[in-house]
Formats: sequence, C-alpha cells, structure tokens
Amino acid sequence: MVGFDIGAVPFNSDGWGPPDTAAPLLSDHLSNIPFAPFNRSDKLGRIADWIPKTLNPSRNHNPRNPFDTTASAAAFDYPLDGGGGGDDSFRLVDGKPAPRPKFGPKWRFQQQRQLPQRRDEEVEARKREQEKERARRDRHYNNNRSGNNMPRREAAILKSSVDIQPEWTMLDQIPFSSFSKLSYTVPDPEDILVCGGLEFYDRSYDRVNPKNEKRLERFKNRNFFKVTTTDDPIIRRLANEDKATVFATDTILSTLMCATRSVYSWDIVIQRVGNKLFFDKRDGSQLDLLSVNETSMEPLPEAKEDINSAYSLSVEAAYINQNFSQQVLVRDGNKVTFEEPNPFANEGEEVASVAYRYRRWKLEDDMYLVTRCEVHSVTEAKGQRSYLTLNALNEFDPKYSGVDWRKKLETQRGAVLATELKNNANKLAKWTAQALLASADMMKLGYVSRVHPRDHFNHVILSVVGYKPREFATQINLNTSNMWGIVKSIVDLCMKLNEGKYVLMKDPSKPQVRIYEVPADAFENDYVEEPLPEEEQVQPPAEEDGNAEQATGTADAEEEKEITTEA
Repeated sequence: MVGFDIGAVPFNSDGWGPPDTAAPLLSDHLSNIPFAPFNRSDKLGRIADWIPKTLNPSRNHNPRNPFDTTASAAAFDYPLDGGGGGDDSFRLVDGKPAPRPKFGPKWRFQQQRQLPQRRDEEVEARKREQEKERARRDRHYNNNRSGNNMPRREAAILKSSVDIQPEWTMLDQIPFSSFSKLSYTVPDPEDILVCGGLEFYDRSYDRVNPKNEKRLERFKNRNFFKVTTTDDPIIRRLANEDKATVFATDTILSTLMCATRSVYSWDIVIQRVGNKLFFDKRDGSQLDLLSVNETSMEPLPEAKEDINSAYSLSVEAAYINQNFSQQVLVRDGNKVTFEEPNPFANEGEEVASVAYRYRRWKLEDDMYLVTRCEVHSVTEAKGQRSYLTLNALNEFDPKYSGVDWRKKLETQRGAVLATELKNNANKLAKWTAQALLASADMMKLGYVSRVHPRDHFNHVILSVVGYKPREFATQINLNTSNMWGIVKSIVDLCMKLNEGKYVLMKDPSKPQVRIYEVPADAFENDYVEEPLPEEEQVQPPAEEDGNAEQATGTADAEEEKEITTEA
C-alpha cells in the first residue's frame, strides 16, 4: 500500500487551528485544501459529508450567526461528475433518518405513557353517561308524575310488609299496568251518619312563614284512633242493617286508589263473610304510618335505628302529622258536634278534633260501598261552614331533597311543592283521595321542618298552604275515574272468591299486587299475648326469692326505660 504522509503539524498556543506562521510549513499537497473556520462552541456533526448542497435545500445560511459553518462548508460541496471513468452505479449515501419500527420498545414505552390519559378519558366518558342517565330519569319523573311508570329503586332495599307463610296460596297477581287503563264513574255519595266533634281552624297560621316560624307543640293527652273496619261499631251496625255490601275505611280505600304510585310494600286483609266484603288492616300495620321519600331516587339509610331510615321517618311523620292537626286549631272549647259522639272514645276521655263521616257509594244496582271518612277541622265564613283536612309534610334533611325550605318557601314555593310531588307522590295522592272521599272543602298542607337536621324530636312550622281537593287532584294528575276503576276491579275480583280470609299485598320488588288465601286465624295472635294462669306459672324456689325479686325489679326498670324511649 502507498503511504500517506501529512507532514509536520505545528502547535498553536494562541487559539484553534494552525498558526498564521504555519502556512509556509504546510506540505505542497495540502496547500490548496480550503479550511472552514469554527468556533469553540460549535458541535461537530459529521467527519465527512457526502450530501451535496443541491440535494439538501434546507441548509440556508444564517446571517445572525457569524460562526455558521454552513457557508464555509460549501467549499467542500464538489459537483459530481458522472464521467471521467467513474462507476455509473455509484449512489449517494441516504441521509434520511432510519424509519422507526412499528413494533418495538420505544412504541411500547410511548403507549404506557398514554395509558393514564386514556384511562382519564374513559372515566370522564363514564361520568358523562351517568349524568345523561340521571337527566333522562329526571325527565321521566317529570313527564310521569301520575306514578304509573315511575322508575323504581333497587328492590334489594325494599322488604315485604308481611311474611309470606308456606301454607298461604297465591291466587292471582295483577300488574299496575292493567290498573292504569281502568275507569269507572260513581254517583255522588250520601251521608249515612256523622260522628265526633270538630274545633275551628286558626286562620293566623295562614300567615306563618320561615321568618315567623312557630314551634310544633306536643299533644300527649289527646287520643288518636286508628280503628280498622271490622272493629268499628258503627260499621258493624250498618252491616247488620244491610246498608251495604262492601265496607272499608278511607285509609284503606285511598291505598287501593293510589296503588300505582306506591313503591313500598303494603298489605290489606280481605274477609268475605256471606255476600259481604270487609277490607281490613292488620294491627300495627304500616298503613298507620306515613311514608317519607317513598318515590325519591335518593336511597335512605337501611339501618332501622338510623333517624333517617324509612321506618324512623315514617314514625316521625305520623307523630308530626298528629300534632300539627291539633296545633292549628282554636283551643277555646268551642266545638261543632254531630249526631253521635266519637264512637271509639270513652266517657270523659280527651280526644283529638275529628269527625267521622260514614258515606255510601253505589257501585252497581245491588252493590253499595260504605266508607268511614275523616275531616279534622271546620271554618265558618258568612254563615257557611267549610270542612278541612289537615296534613303535614316534613323536611328531615335538605341534602336528600336538594331544596332548603327555609330559603325557598317564600320565593319558590312552587319548586318546593314540585320536589315534594316527586319524592312523596304516593302520600300526597292518598291525602288528596281522602279529602275527595270526605268531600272536604279545603285541604291544608303544613310544611314542618326539624330544628336541626340531626334532631328528630323538635320541629317548627314554616308555612301552611290551603288547596281545594279537586283542583289539587288535577294538578297532581290524579284521575277520580281511574281511582274508582281500581276499586271496582278489586271488588269484582274479591266477590268471586269463596268465603274466607285473603291478603292483598303490594309486591316489594315489582309494580304489581298479589292475592293470597290465608287461614281464618291468620294475624289474630300476632300482637296479643295472653298470660298463663297463676297455677300454671313456674314458681321460683324459696331460697331464691330475693334474687327473683331483684330480677323482677330490673326487668320492670328496663321495660319502663323502653317505654320512655319509645314515647
């Protein structure tokens, strides 16, 4: 091989590159090679660049950088000559960056960096879908306030009102969809008998507002009666006189009329005696209580001991309703009495202001229905008396309803009522049906709230509003013809049954009712405990008399404590 001698390279102690005095020392074969000046901060990219300037037009001279080497490097851009004995197959080196592989470590790394972003997008998309679903359900509620097609809460949190026994026989089940198509018109009722006494309504409560609230009082000395149909002495007398074929109370009848709006389970005992039909409720039935937030989409706490559970709120609502109906009266001793006194009160007993109207409707030519209806108060204006029903809505925690009564009752009363119609559609419909059955001239609704959301013992009255029952029924889309159509269909179904006892129960998980045939002694001994005769009781040994007396005293103390707690 031929050697390559570059000659002596002088050292430049003053800077970079060859010294000025080194030019004569260069070899002759290096004297004509151009030199490209460079700065110390410049970075060397390539030792040799084989790409001509004509093939890379992006290289432009930067006039702002005096040390730009692109201009001086042009001296190395020699034109290629295809002739001169060169190889015709010669090609320039491709300066394009090598293509990245479609699958490789770098692609996987980038995918992992994008995963969190994609997961966030999925979460946001899921939230948007949930919001759309919630908005759709709200629109569905507003468009179907009649309750026929209301969305239901999870059936897992709803329990049956009565335990189905193995010996019961299910005869039929009726879906609510068939109830919504029924219609029946009944003539105006006639009053057979009116019992009890009414106190006058205090008109000053019409001016109560959240800024001028009134404390809810307690009426422990007044007795309230929730007597079922067959235990009513007046109904027994009318049944013996063959005044009707079907007998019920307004509470039971309104439950049937508004069945399509119910979500919680309920049950009614039906007794067929001869050609007569009696609709009863069990002792301690849930019909004696008032549901709260029954048709709301927000679930209540499941723990029964929680003050905001469905059971606790029902007891609280019943307590509020009773006290409210007595507080808004003029307590001056002036009463309106009727033909007979209260049939359930003993002589000298202080009873609540209530009048019982025993009314009869004609269902068919040979079929009549007698119902005990209630009115709670009376007003007198221009010599005419008007009968009222008194009921109270209760606010337990604004977080559940989303509407604070203390802020909205004065400025947005319609919004408050609309929220109550959505959350308590069944309860308001039953109150309206009871007012229509009693032919009340006015129904008063009180807005009662807790003093504090966690205090379920103390309450205040924030407002009292009056409505005419027929106008309010139209406002909440309560059709009287449909109400009587439901009652007539159930009566016709029960009249085809044999003599005996039956239970009509609302299914806890489905919008339907079921009819069971039960033994004749069902529900009779559930709440009655008869003590054993004294001679059959187990006597404690003589030496343990002291311990027995101590145990008896402890049991009595615990029982007294339990009663005080319930009170």
